[in-house]
Order: sequence, then C-alpha cells, then structure tokens
Amino acid sequence: MSTTESPPLTIVQPGAGRRGGLAPGIGVVFKLGAEDTTGALSVVEHPFEVGALVPPHLHTREDEYSIVLEGEIGFRSGDREVVLGPGGYITKPRNEMHAMWNAGSERARMIEIISPAGFERFFAELADLVEGGAFTMEAMAGIAEGYGLSFGSPDWLPGVVERYGLNAPQGG
Repeated sequence: MSTTESPPLTIVQPGAGRRGGLAPGIGVVFKLGAEDTTGALSVVEHPFEVGALVPPHLHTREDEYSIVLEGEIGFRSGDREVVLGPGGYITKPRNEMHAMWNAGSERARMIEIISPAGFERFFAELADLVEGGAFTMEAMAGIAEGYGLSFGSPDWLPGVVERYGLNAPQGG
C-alpha cells in the first residue's frame, strides 16, 4: 500500500492577514497569495472609507472578481456602472478601464479574487510605500508599470466623483 503526501493547506483565520494602506481611504488585507495557490489566484480584502475612490485603471495581465461584504461599492468597467451591496459579485476583465468607490455613507469592504496570482505583490509594494510615507500618484504609477497596470482619466470620472461625493485622486 502506497502513501501519498497531502498538498499544502493554507489556513487564514478570520481577521488575520497582513494589513496595509494603498491610497487615502483604501486599504488591503492579504489573505492568499501566489505561494498559497500555486499561482492560480490571489485573494485580498479591501476596506473603503466613505468617499474613497480607487482611480480608473487597466490591468493587462489578470482578471478581477469582487464580492461586496459590507456597505455599498460602486463599480465602473468600460461603459457599465453598478452599485452593489453585501453579497453582490462582479467581474472586471483585463484590458478594460475600471474603477471602484465607496458609494454609501458608511465604511465598505470587499473581497478581491485576482487571476492569475501575482498582482498581490503590487499591493504589497504600494502598502510598503504608504507605510514609509512616500505615497504619491507618480510613485504609485511607477510601481504599477512593472505589473502591466496603467491609470487613466476617462471622461466618465468627473461625473462619478460628483454623484457620489468622492475624494478625487490628486496628481498623477
């Protein structure tokens, strides 16, 4: 009789995971990385303060899948826009400009599943930059370039900022 070794098992307890800030009002909690999933995907949690906006950006290497846990989060991808509450799911395909924001009057939180894995390292580098007090839009764009990520200013952004009373990104 032969024995086989079980594959590695990663356990992340509720509330566990390295925490960091990404931009004003946007945080990250690391749950599963490439090393935990043999590169298939990564999972992070993002808290959003009231008025927080993830600036419009475009991924060239990965797709994102979001699940809203608390509050209301608005999503814009291409010409489609929606606000989702707890339990809402959305896909954000690569090569399409998209943004996310807190669309409500209370703190919001979502899970982000990223496929394939690797982009969580961008979040780690950005969190280190923020922790070191060196965050600027220009510095963020410099890190992003190495991950196939670019930022934009689509014509729909001012309307979203105005409708939801968001804190617009500064500089960059």
